[in-house]
Amino acid sequence: MITAEQAQEIADKIVDLGVGDATVSALRQQYQKIHFTYCMDDDLPNNSPVIEHKDFNLYLIDGREHCLCLTNDYESATGIVVAEIIAD
Repeated sequence: MITAEQAQEIADKIVDLGVGDATVSALRQQYQKIHFTYCMDDDLPNNSPVIEHKDFNLYLIDGREHCLCLTNDYESATGIVVAEIIAD
């Protein structure tokens, strides 16, 4: 389970540190119970992020059933996708 407060705290850290592999690595170290994935936001079409920012979106991952899927349910979330937005 991931709380909305944790997700916001993570988003705030990303704002402070910038979006990228180094930040995701730092998040993995700090939040060892949460699975983090990093990708580009356009790799996740037709999905709704739980947190939106001008530089990135955060999506929740449910990995309980051996197959990862996106969810908006904090109770079932086991991870977070940090999806970078590239300006056109």
